[in-house]
Amino acid sequence: MSENQCAPSSIGVFTSGGDAAGMNAAVRAVIRTAEHRGIDVYAIHEGYHGLVEGGDFIRRVEGAYADSFLHKGGTTIGTARSDRFRTRDGRRTAARNIVEHGIDALVVIGGDGSLAGANVFREEWSELLAELVDAGEITQELADEHPFLRLVGLVGSIDNDMSGTDMTIGADTALHRIVEALDSLHSTAASHQRTFVVEVMGRQCGYLALMSSLATAANWVLIPERPPAKGWAQQMCRDIKAGRDIGRRQSVVVVAEGAQDQEGNPITASQVRKILEDGLGEDTRITILGHVQRGGAPSAFDRFLATLLGHAAVEQLLAAGRQATPQLIGLRGHRVVTSPLMECVARTQEVGERIKARDFDGAMLLRGGSFRQSYNIVQTIQQAAPRPTPAARRRFRIAVVHGGGLSPGMNTAVRAAVRLGLDRGYTVLAVKNGFRGLRMGEIQEMAWMDVSGWVSQGGAEIGTNRYVPSGAAIAQIGEQVAAHRIDGLLMAGGWDGYKAAHELHRHRRQYPALDIPIVCMPMTINNDVPGTELSIGSDTALNSIVADIDKIRQSAVASRRVFVVEVMGRACGYLALVSGLATGAKRIYLPEEGITLDDLMADIATFAEGFRSGTRLGLIVRSEHADPVYTTAFITSLFQKEGGNLFDARQAIFGHLQEGGDPTPFDRIHATSLTAHCIEFLSEQLESGSRASAMVGFQSGRLQFTDLTSYPALVDEDARRPVEQRWMDHRGLATIMRA
Repeated sequence: MSENQCAPSSIGVFTSGGDAAGMNAAVRAVIRTAEHRGIDVYAIHEGYHGLVEGGDFIRRVEGAYADSFLHKGGTTIGTARSDRFRTRDGRRTAARNIVEHGIDALVVIGGDGSLAGANVFREEWSELLAELVDAGEITQELADEHPFLRLVGLVGSIDNDMSGTDMTIGADTALHRIVEALDSLHSTAASHQRTFVVEVMGRQCGYLALMSSLATAANWVLIPERPPAKGWAQQMCRDIKAGRDIGRRQSVVVVAEGAQDQEGNPITASQVRKILEDGLGEDTRITILGHVQRGGAPSAFDRFLATLLGHAAVEQLLAAGRQATPQLIGLRGHRVVTSPLMECVARTQEVGERIKARDFDGAMLLRGGSFRQSYNIVQTIQQAAPRPTPAARRRFRIAVVHGGGLSPGMNTAVRAAVRLGLDRGYTVLAVKNGFRGLRMGEIQEMAWMDVSGWVSQGGAEIGTNRYVPSGAAIAQIGEQVAAHRIDGLLMAGGWDGYKAAHELHRHRRQYPALDIPIVCMPMTINNDVPGTELSIGSDTALNSIVADIDKIRQSAVASRRVFVVEVMGRACGYLALVSGLATGAKRIYLPEEGITLDDLMADIATFAEGFRSGTRLGLIVRSEHADPVYTTAFITSLFQKEGGNLFDARQAIFGHLQEGGDPTPFDRIHATSLTAHCIEFLSEQLESGSRASAMVGFQSGRLQFTDLTSYPALVDEDARRPVEQRWMDHRGLATIMRA
């Protein structure tokens, strides 16, 4: 390693700006990774204020300290702005405070302002040290040992307004808080036939408002990037009235705090309420969610995301040279990426400039393709009825069917398919009870309001099962497809659904009625189907697991106990690995690796050593099919016996709780977005006369349609999982985090 690339002496980490759930997980990941790499870490408490004040605000920390706050919201090390840091004298004091601790690398977790301030500090570093030497506050030798300051930024912000990353730390948790509130408001609004106007945070970014509207069936949404057209007040009243006329009992309007009209005039919740009261005589109430959106325990996604990014931040500091350009660590297409920090800050600030200049098309362009797609979907789905279809357009008939086990988000997908299909002028059919129902002709034509309220409902209203047709059943399904004149099929389900769809595809030459385009959408908590790296439903299951483990944590700490937690997943260890990372599990057992007696004895020794040193909690996460012999009950009994007087052992098998509950915001949004892509795919095939069939999903950071013909080559049939599982790339991270 050259002198320019030598490792930093010590790393400082701090949080700044508004707090965001998941910041603690990021701090923990930085500490654990640096400790693993043999580098001292200092937590700088109270953000920039602590950086300037020094003293006890800067403390050396170890991994065990960080484990204690992984599950907590906010930032345990505190955050505060500092007017002194804005001055040259304040930054000089900050430089002295950290160089005296040997810190010459910083991980800054905050928003664009915090990251930009850190970059100024870095650029002035050499000059600041020279001034400190001249003033006699530090020695020349100390300055020579730390000639450069390395910098990496992580975006901690509920607004999700930063360029360079698809998701910022804290945004998913904020969506959870907003969606929980909107779901609750829907029920009370329906009871009284009332309208609610809900203001959400986000500053000049409409992400929270837009995505919460998409996830909760809000009837109108106002965001800064796309102000409503002139005459919007009258149009809003017409739209709300149209919903009432078709039987909708409640209406919800979501207003982003930075919403404005096309002239740049703010649109407030109070203004919207007055418009609705005056225009419709509606009983209208305002709910301003405020800082509740920042609070609460971080979601499973935010814990996992923050862990990935915190680990990558330390690795980036170690890999980069002393004078390397500061990088922002983000997530794009489910991949950790690095981008020049100040370029990201500049692009972020450009959005605000475009909005200020009323270049709203430019602002939408900078927000990205998924943001624009979500806006267009909301504009379609929130209508009271589909748009008129030209008489000359052929009314294709599309069927929707589930296959495989239950997965949260199934109702969300059916709702999206029905409304997006009807809006194109298609007839949309719902197949009841999976492929068995398709065989028996249990098929219903769907209307726009048939799926009202389905966006937030768990379960599967049209039913699902694990039936896979074969033999004569294939012919019977072909007869039903012909009888109901089905032109295309959307299968939203899991392993057995994919297998059933492939069976139909495989027999299309034998049964011409089956020669139709079929698209498979991944919908299983197990995340075990091919053609995608992430399936709908797994996020809901993960949040269920994480919430239950948080409760177990309190019980275990009180009793000096090891808990062996069994999670679902069949032969795929995705739920076990990600939930283990999100909850700080000390050991994770996966079916991909199996379990040996040597593993168990080594783990008992490790836990015993930890409890002798003062550990109060031991957490093991075991995937349900990790090993046929070393079951959860066996492992628990073994640990109970060998723990002696050091610790007790208990088991917790969560079972089908993981399949239940309403889908999370992430799963609702993912289901709606993928369904839109599937309807577009079927539309392209039908309009062009093609009969291609595919599996949709995100792979290698982008949306892809994989030929359904390749299904057998992509799966390990005996193990019932894909041949390639990219999430296993994170297996080593679990070892680092448990050190």
